[in-house]
Amino acid sequence: MSFAQDRQRLLDLLRELSFERRKVILASGRESDFYIDCKRTALTAEGHALVGRCLYHQIAQLKPSVRAVGGLTLGADPLASAIALTSFLEHEGGRAALRSGEAPPLFDAFIVRKEPKGHGTGQWIEGRTALPDRSRVAVLEDVVTTGGSALKAIERCRAENLEVAACFALVDRCEGGREAIVSAGVPLDALFTREDFVP
Repeated sequence: MSFAQDRQRLLDLLRELSFERRKVILASGRESDFYIDCKRTALTAEGHALVGRCLYHQIAQLKPSVRAVGGLTLGADPLASAIALTSFLEHEGGRAALRSGEAPPLFDAFIVRKEPKGHGTGQWIEGRTALPDRSRVAVLEDVVTTGGSALKAIERCRAENLEVAACFALVDRCEGGREAIVSAGVPLDALFTREDFVP
């Protein structure tokens, strides 16, 4: 399928499986009259594949020099997994190489812990040892509200000597998160916004 078809099918699944119109308290502490739990979609077989293909397309188009993708656990974990797998399949299949003469980008995954590992190395980022210092990475977020989770991941990546090239999200609720992330010097690209769910 084309990117446009994948994107539309992913939106259909998010509306069907992840979107609820009800009063909730968000992770930011704010109250909202709608809720989007992207994990309900991203953890299905079809949703996982679509998330991987759609976000891989965006990152490869906008930031092909990125070496790895990840973010704050738990929301970013299935996204990073899906993108890493998709990148390997694209790289091995060489579809883009046939068209452009260049191999498609390969993205490893990483996970930013909320607390340092309590034993062993005490590390904050799983997958960090596979990344050379100053590697360019993309931070992932499932739903951006205030941008708090993405900002924590950006801060931790920078503390670990990684260069954050961009932030990619499934949904931007358009409640100030984009501005907060951009203020931290990181551009944000989201596949969908609140208007896709709440016209």
